[in-house]
Amino acid sequence: MPLSSDTKKQYRAIGHNLKPIVTIAGNGITEGVLDELFRALRDHELIKIKVAIAERDVRKSVTGNIVEQTGAEIVQEIGKTVLLFKKAGKPNPKLTNLRFLP
Repeated sequence: MPLSSDTKKQYRAIGHNLKPIVTIAGNGITEGVLDELFRALRDHELIKIKVAIAERDVRKSVTGNIVEQTGAEIVQEIGKTVLLFKKAGKPNPKLTNLRFLP
């Protein structure tokens, strides 16, 4: 189910203070990068990643592949930084970035 605009607004506010957890460079999406993305999404639910690829079209393609393979949803995309959300089945209250929601 797509996120509502109000929910995206709340997530963008939380994501503003987050640091990128994963940086994807010219090698694209490797098995190790995917494993780290799955772990980060499972633990934190809301993560910021950096796609350090110069070509905009290639960057969009890599971001699309990430969303497709992880099942995450793009909350915000600014330049080379992408904010992703994926609801965890049973989130850890000590790790999730969504613990700041009212």
